[in-house]
Amino acid sequence: MTHPSGLLDDIIHQRVRLGIMAVLAEADEAEFTFLKDQLDLTDGNLNRHLQVLEDAGHIDRTRSRSAGRPRTWIHATKSGLAALNDHLETLQRLIDQTKGTP
Repeated sequence: MTHPSGLLDDIIHQRVRLGIMAVLAEADEAEFTFLKDQLDLTDGNLNRHLQVLEDAGHIDRTRSRSAGRPRTWIHATKSGLAALNDHLETLQRLIDQTKGTP
């Protein structure tokens, strides 16, 4: 039997990407600037993590213009939300397995 830690999703487990997916799980979509502010990231840092998630098929981006200003909206895909849920279940198994361990 594989230890639960071996089942963690390396793409989602990274702190920033886990934060992005958690925010997106709470909302239908989030604007780039909102994510940047919520997670206290630079544009470049957020873009890099979004690219990793997008390459994995976990998110999609939509670009639009509002009042002449470009805006980027991000939303989690169904497979991205499923990957997040699997990851959280694995984390819960780790917590349950180690609770009460000195």
